[in-house]
Amino acid sequence: MSDDERWDLTDAAGAPLGRTHRRGDPVPEGSFHVVASVCVVRGDGLVLMTRRSAAKDWPLAWEFPAGSILTGETSAEGAVRELAEEAGVRAAASDLRLAGRVTEDRALFDLYVARVADDPAVTLDPAEVSESRWVSLDEAFRRCARGEMAGPWVRRLDELGRPLATLVAG
Repeated sequence: MSDDERWDLTDAAGAPLGRTHRRGDPVPEGSFHVVASVCVVRGDGLVLMTRRSAAKDWPLAWEFPAGSILTGETSAEGAVRELAEEAGVRAAASDLRLAGRVTEDRALFDLYVARVADDPAVTLDPAEVSESRWVSLDEAFRRCARGEMAGPWVRRLDELGRPLATLVAG
């Protein structure tokens, strides 16, 4: 992540506005940027959770790997890039299944599910992630209920929990 990172701006429906935005600047009123996340599911049904680094906002809170989509990327392309950057896990954008989208204050948040056949090696970026765990989806929901996940995840899982569970159950 850098201060010269650029995002495409969209309207509330996700339609491109033809403008870009620099990370760190306030997102203009009525504009949104896309944030995407991937819930990775192993063959045994466990999902990958990552814990944010102590230097980030929502320090040491749990989440699924996520991040802002860069200029020119699709939501799915950005989701797989973020997954590879934060956790070292590779997935193809074509393999992602969208659980849904949540409209937040200045972001459109997309949550995807990616299935992996084996037990992939997880290589964490220490600037982004302090640790990871493979847990049941029920445990992820419990962590959210206990306030252990980054704050925005409460609403995200409230809105997308059911479709997420359906895709994870597969």
